[in-house]
Amino acid sequence: MIHSISKIRVRYAETDRMDVVYHSNYLVWFETARIQMLDQIGIPYREIEARGLFLPVLTVSAAYKSPARFDDHLEIHLFMHKKPRARMHFEYEVRRGEELLATGQSSHGFMDRSGRAQRPPEDLLQKIEAAWAATESI
Repeated sequence: MIHSISKIRVRYAETDRMDVVYHSNYLVWFETARIQMLDQIGIPYREIEARGLFLPVLTVSAAYKSPARFDDHLEIHLFMHKKPRARMHFEYEVRRGEELLATGQSSHGFMDRSGRAQRPPEDLLQKIEAAWAATESI
């Protein structure tokens, strides 16, 4: 398993009139966590795109348990429980301290510039494997 944590401070612009974080911002935070995880394993998303590959969202969902509000300090936990084959699957938890505010999941496929499905590059799979092994040894 790979586990990555991104820290977010809720901006005023992310809230609605009820002082609650607007629901679509959680999806942006999920993306922030994915980009950070790719950086941490040594293959930045910009590098993936430079190779002519993209990771479009195939599915995404979120379940809201308790509202986040302006100026909250949050952690976005990303989990990769399955090693990728043709797709990458992620699960998310949004937490304010120990309190679970939301959960989510997303799946992504690799595609080239013309929109054709691609297999993940071997070096990316190797970096995921190395990150996986490092987590298991802890």
